[in-house]
This record gives sequence, C-alpha cells and structure tokens, in this order.
Amino acid sequence: MKNEENPPGPASEPAPALAPAPEPGGPRAQMTGRQRLVAGLWPPRVTRAQLTVAALLFVLGLGLAIQVRSTSDNSALRGARQEDLVRILAELDNRTERLEDEKQSLEAQRTELENSSDQAEEARKQTRQKEQQLGILAGTVAARGPGITLTIADGSGSVEADMLLDAIQELRAAGAEAIQVNGNRIVADTYFTGTGGDIDVDGNRIGAPYIFKVIGKPQDLEPALNIPGGVVQTLEKERATVTVTRSEKIVVDALRPVKRPDYARSSTR
Repeated sequence: MKNEENPPGPASEPAPALAPAPEPGGPRAQMTGRQRLVAGLWPPRVTRAQLTVAALLFVLGLGLAIQVRSTSDNSALRGARQEDLVRILAELDNRTERLEDEKQSLEAQRTELENSSDQAEEARKQTRQKEQQLGILAGTVAARGPGITLTIADGSGSVEADMLLDAIQELRAAGAEAIQVNGNRIVADTYFTGTGGDIDVDGNRIGAPYIFKVIGKPQDLEPALNIPGGVVQTLEKERATVTVTRSEKIVVDALRPVKRPDYARSSTR
C-alpha cells in the first residue's frame, strides 16, 4: 500500500499566533466595556510637552478675552462722531473746573472758620480806629497829641476875620490834624465873620486874645507861621502880639454836634 501524501503545492503560511484566552473568572473578564474604557483613560498620562502646550493655550485665551473686553468698552467712543467727542470733552473740562472751584471755596471757608475769631476781633479793632480818625476830622471826638499853642493878643482891635482864617489855612497846609480857637472846634466847613474886635466863628462870638490849640508836628507848624511874609509878620504889622509855644501834649476837647447831611447819602449798599 502506498502511503497517501498531500499533493505538492505552494507552501502554506504559518497561522498567526492567537493571544491566550483569558482565564475564566479573571478580573478583566469580569469588567464591562464601559469600565474597561474608563480604565484605559484614567489616570491620564500627561507629558511635559502636553503641559507646555496647555499653558500656552491658556495664556492665549486670556489675552483674547482681555482684548475683547477692551474693545467692547471703547466701542461706544470709537463709533462716536467728532461733534459728540468734542461735547463729551467739553463736559469733562467743565466738570473739572466746577470741582476745582468748589475745592477752593471749601478751602477758603475752612481757613475763614479757623481764623474767624481772630478776623472778627481785628475787624472790630480796625472799625474802632477808623471811627476815631473820622471823629477827629469831623470834630465829634476829642483829641490829644503834640502840637503848638498860638496866642494872638489884639489890644487895638485891628485883627480882622480873614487874618484868623489865613492862620487856619496855613496851619492846615503844615499838617495840623485838630484845631480849636477859643473853645470852638475848627472843621472843614468852619467860617469866620466880623471885623476887628467883633469876630464870630461859626456864628459864635469870640474876643481877643485869640488862642489856637493845634495838634500836629510842632517842627512843621511853627516854621509855617514864621515864614517871611507869613501869618506872624502880617499880624505884627497890625500891632498884634503873636506867641507860638510848642508842647508835647495839646488837648483839643471842643466838640461839634453830629450833623446829618440833608442830601448826601452813602454810595455803598
């Protein structure tokens, strides 16, 4: 008997090796498909390159978000007309000026409140001083100070009213601040009338000797009366005796009543 052999032909390729079948009852065989998928993805296996790429993507996203927000904030102004932009800028300037003015006003009020007591006292002091000065000029307040006493003795009655008025004018020009003649206060509207031996001052009769009490700088008042051709020489020509005495304390205590003007009123309101 012949042994049966396979007919000759091309050599067959070896069959692939099969993975060993899982042992019955093993842990992987007991897992479901979903559980096996999760087990394959977690825990993640992260490389250094993946971390670098993630960081770059985060920074890029943050920059885009900031740019989008900035663009949305300025979109209203970017799309505004030139006239609107000019108006908005003018309103901002006006608001700034108002705030600056208010700031300065508040600072001034603060300073005024801080110094209110001192300022009030200083204002009262200046008011009193001004009142005294005006009262002296108006003849309603008594005055004292250095000056001279001018005495004119007229035994012959030759001294006229205009001569006494000339003496007043010369004294005023020399800086006299307060004058009285025989108990009559001399002010801006004082007038002399009458003839020798019969003279009136503002309607009040006076007689010789005529005594002038004058407050001012004695070094200026006395020379003004003694200038050549002046008051003293003119009176001496009329045979009057003139004496000028300097003093560090002259008292002018003759007062004029306060007179209310008939027509003139203060221009301040």
